[in-house]
Amino acid sequence: MKVKDCMCGDVYCVKPETNLTDVAKIMEKNHIGCVPVCDNSNYLVGLITDRDIILRGVACGKNTNTTPASEIMTCNICTCNENDEIQKVEKKMAENQVRRIPVVDNNKVIGILTLGDLARYNEEIGEENFCDTVENICNCNGQTKNNY
Repeated sequence: MKVKDCMCGDVYCVKPETNLTDVAKIMEKNHIGCVPVCDNSNYLVGLITDRDIILRGVACGKNTNTTPASEIMTCNICTCNENDEIQKVEKKMAENQVRRIPVVDNNKVIGILTLGDLARYNEEIGEENFCDTVENICNCNGQTKNNY
């Protein structure tokens, strides 16, 4: 199975100068927890999660109305291609312990693949592969944790 068979192609992106309040509103409105940050040419320059906003923004006392996404975004992003095999991308997600991975074409965002997408297609992907991926991402070594 290829990434393009289960990725979400409807991706909301923000610019580096978008303030954290606006990023959070986009996340809330669209029920998403992650937004790619793209420059004026729509090239991927970073990724910002709801957790980033809380831990790198709010918890650090930053003003969410004036702090730009570029100040707290993650810059060194793992990406994949829509024609990559799911097993290859699952391995990349597990190795890097990421729950979401942008799908790019020439570094332009065309989709995003999430753990939720993999869960929806776990019968096609293979339930054992999916469970291994989740375990490796969480680095829980087969033990469940009560981290909400």
